[in-house]
Amino acid sequence: MKNILVILTFLLVIAGVGIFSFYYFGYYEKGTMSGKVMRISEKGLIFKTYEGKINLESFGALRGASPIQEVFDFSVEKSNAKAISDLQRVSLTGERVNLHYIKRYAKFFWRGESLYFIEKVERSVDKNKVE
Repeated sequence: MKNILVILTFLLVIAGVGIFSFYYFGYYEKGTMSGKVMRISEKGLIFKTYEGKINLESFGALRGASPIQEVFDFSVEKSNAKAISDLQRVSLTGERVNLHYIKRYAKFFWRGESLYFIEKVERSVDKNKVE
């Protein structure tokens, strides 16, 4: 009986580690969003995380329609220093950027407030602008 209890406990621990790893390292979606970064800030009392907002400025189906204001929240891993500095820079200039992101399965309080995590910031090129 004692042997079965030890084996069952071991299997439960292995299953728990597997499920946690899946939710921590796995992601549900990978993509790109484009817009203007409105804010990037470091938040938290004990666990500091980087949180931001982007204005996607999508347009309606009608030609010449005014833009629809759609705000999107995102997080950035603290280890991604390049993306954090790029986001801070473009939030001050107001330029349009492409944000490459992944959407995770679950939130962890020490990682960020959003399911969407920015991996890379790409500056948009204005084709109408002559340099």
